[in-house]
Amino acid sequence: MDVSAAGNPNTLQQSLNPMGLFWFCALIVSSLPVFWYGFGFLGSIWMTPEYSHGPLIPLISLYLFLRELRDISPDKVAEAAGKPPRRWIGVCIIGLGLFLGVAGNVTQIPDVTTYGMIVWTSGLVLTVFGWPRGRLHQLPVLHLIFMLALPGVIQWKLSIFLQGVSSEIGVAMVRAMGIPVYLNGNIIDLGVYQLHVAEACSGLRYLFPILSFSYLTAILYKGPMWHKFVLFFAAAPLAVMMNSFRIGMIGIMVNYRGIEAAEGFLHYFEGWVIFLLCIGVLFAMAVGLQRLTRDPKPLSEAIDLDFHGLPAEAMRIKSIQPSRELIMATLVSAVVSFAFLVTPPRIVDLPDRSSFSTFPTRFDGWAGMSRRLDEGVEAALKADDYVEINYLPSNGKEPVNFFSAWYARQTDNSGIHSPEVCLPGSGWEMFRIGKHTVDMPGTVYGTFDLHRAIIQRGVDKQLVYYWFEQRGTRMTNDFLAKLDVLVDNVVLGRSDGALVRFVTPITRDDGVDAVAAADERILEMMRNILPTLPEYLPE
Repeated sequence: MDVSAAGNPNTLQQSLNPMGLFWFCALIVSSLPVFWYGFGFLGSIWMTPEYSHGPLIPLISLYLFLRELRDISPDKVAEAAGKPPRRWIGVCIIGLGLFLGVAGNVTQIPDVTTYGMIVWTSGLVLTVFGWPRGRLHQLPVLHLIFMLALPGVIQWKLSIFLQGVSSEIGVAMVRAMGIPVYLNGNIIDLGVYQLHVAEACSGLRYLFPILSFSYLTAILYKGPMWHKFVLFFAAAPLAVMMNSFRIGMIGIMVNYRGIEAAEGFLHYFEGWVIFLLCIGVLFAMAVGLQRLTRDPKPLSEAIDLDFHGLPAEAMRIKSIQPSRELIMATLVSAVVSFAFLVTPPRIVDLPDRSSFSTFPTRFDGWAGMSRRLDEGVEAALKADDYVEINYLPSNGKEPVNFFSAWYARQTDNSGIHSPEVCLPGSGWEMFRIGKHTVDMPGTVYGTFDLHRAIIQRGVDKQLVYYWFEQRGTRMTNDFLAKLDVLVDNVVLGRSDGALVRFVTPITRDDGVDAVAAADERILEMMRNILPTLPEYLPE
């Protein structure tokens, strides 16, 4: 833009530059094919409760950007105008954004494409304004991250963690009211009633919009920088505490009014009340911080929501200068998009596999029966195929539970959920966990490492073996498994994989060495099952 005229919006509205506007629009249009996959993904996640605030984020970022254009000091404008524009930095960042966009399309990981969209937007600002001026307008661009979804594995672990924290604090509130209550994992036991703190009640649907709102509040707040940091970093604990308060209040109301207090409209109404209370607390914090200053301002002045002159600032788009770098960025985007569109998609057929519905329920000395998971668990699992069979030995000893979930693709925010994360939500605690090496001679598995865990709930204990089956490779680290998915998706065009898990009780009936007896039961079951497993989990 013509920064020399930055202080006079009326002049800028009249200084139409058709060529600059043409190249600016051409840059946007030429980049759309690369990022279209990301737009579709954003549209789908914005339909979920956790990210339903997403459509507001670009509008808020635009508002912040126009405010900065209006309020930037003439001294900073003059300083930027006196330096080389160095727009080539923006072109390089646009190139990086395009690379991420293509990479997300090729690997079918929409998260990567959406990250590329934000990088590309940052590059666009730097290309139009130049580095000295454009770097001053990156906070609105940074705000766009609040419209994105967290990577699936991080969101799942964060959700489970917040479920646990919210349950503990909520139960503490119920106990403080003199109500007998017992917490079993994420199940609040009130005696007559039991409440399950589901994933939807973890607080994520409050955390993300409150973080965005606190970021906006911190930018608009008029006060010292440390006040802004306090307002922003208070958002996460505030959302968790308020969600815990909500869970505690539901428990108290259920105790006195029955289970109806936790269902239907009242449940959702309580959620909206808590969200509004979070905003109220942030405003109260802003007022309190103002009282620490020498010249405290009322809330209306401490948080500046002035919209004056913003339409005129938006019209400055007509005065964009057609720089060489802007033209270069447009041509590069057009070439990348054209190459992306004409390159045929890579289609790789997955190896043939048998459905788990045909998995054997009888082995020598063992007989079992398969069962379906609860609808809610099945929906959270999101597996393309799964099996759970409880095998009973003919000698009447303890059973061995076999479970496996297979995913045709693990790149679109779906994929394996580690038992290390899921089991605590069912009330089981990890008593001991570590790597363990097993030897399966006569099978394609040979010697490999797996996770061996002892879990406990009250006086009950169980032994668990599990690993991630990744296209012929056994892995124990869920983050490395995700990285392996990315590599194989590029190299092989495959991202299928599975979780394999064996569980058996540890009982006093097994004698002094009950754990060793449980180990032997699982190993015997593995020797029966593993020769058959590659038919269902292809390498």
